[in-house]
Amino acid sequence: MTNAIWHRESISKEDLAKLPSETFEGQIYVIQTITEAQKAVCALKDCKLLGFDTETKPSRFKGDVHNISLIQLSTDSFCFLFRILNVEILHLVKLVLEDENILKIGLSLKDDFRGLNKTGHFNPQNFIELQTYVKDFGIKDNGLSKIYANIFNKRISKRQRLSNWEADFLTNEQKKYAALDAWATRRIFTELENFKNKNNYIPKQEG
Repeated sequence: MTNAIWHRESISKEDLAKLPSETFEGQIYVIQTITEAQKAVCALKDCKLLGFDTETKPSRFKGDVHNISLIQLSTDSFCFLFRILNVEILHLVKLVLEDENILKIGLSLKDDFRGLNKTGHFNPQNFIELQTYVKDFGIKDNGLSKIYANIFNKRISKRQRLSNWEADFLTNEQKKYAALDAWATRRIFTELENFKNKNNYIPKQEG
């Protein structure tokens, strides 16, 4: 693609594994109390653009079902990890997720919304589905790690994805993984928006 900022439209698992891994260098805040959640939500209310993701403890056997236990909201420089097993914290986070003045970027949002609806009424506002968005730029992959690799030529490790997100304490590896996933969605969107605006790029249309 002429003048495109991305390296490729699609990448194989083999080529993905050869790329250097990406890391999140910003501040990470784990939110576990009502007071912490109130302060975090107050800070996020001033943001115009956030990366969004969730984590759920993996099922180990049939019938072993868990609700979403972590919500990540990231700016370019810091990320809040909300441990929402506390219902009151969840209600506070939903104030941000339902705020139509804050643009949120996520991937596989249908699954996240379905999971959050299990925790009570949820009316998401002003979200962009990254899987759909990148298609307009000719990117064919759906997974976050591959989409990120296509644009930035780095991979996002998924090693911590199946770890225990309901553990009493999150490990440093879990924190970094969770923050990176949310931050990466925002970075992808920002990079493509900047490219589009700078180059007067007209996204592809279906049909």
